[in-house]
Amino acid sequence: MVLLALAASGPLAEAQPSWPDADLRAGRLSFDGKATLGAFTGSTDSVRGRMVGGPSLRGVRGWVEAPVRALKTGNNRRDRDLYKAMEADIYPTIRFQLESVEPQWERSDSASAVLTGQFFIHGVNRPERIPALVSRTPEGIRVTASLPMDLRHYQIEGLTRLLIFKMKPEIVVHVDVMFGY
Repeated sequence: MVLLALAASGPLAEAQPSWPDADLRAGRLSFDGKATLGAFTGSTDSVRGRMVGGPSLRGVRGWVEAPVRALKTGNNRRDRDLYKAMEADIYPTIRFQLESVEPQWERSDSASAVLTGQFFIHGVNRPERIPALVSRTPEGIRVTASLPMDLRHYQIEGLTRLLIFKMKPEIVVHVDVMFGY
């Protein structure tokens, strides 16, 4: 009788599904910058990465990276200046290494979380906390995030050209990646 009553009342608590290991299947890394001649966006779809799953979102780890020379702004001269300022021949990769996940809220197919880890940019590794949205889709697990970044923290200089054209060191970075099962 007790079992019948429990079955009729529905589940006592929904079990949270585990998070699987997954390779990055598609992604886009972009940034919004401002310069003397106006705002611009740089982006790349040449992103790779790996998600190491866990029994809960808190247990997920992983990494995402992109080649500096894959970033394109739609202006060849600006792209060359970007590669030079980032010393792309010496530091060819931008990487984020995920060390921990702090869920803010979770639902069956989505979550808001703070991703904590290390950015490796221009030979500098620096801790960052990134607010992100995580969602499960039929194709895999999608992670989207945006964060302000100051290029001076990564010792990126040479943002002034001919003493007239100047790029502001503050940018906004956007990440949109899909990990497939």
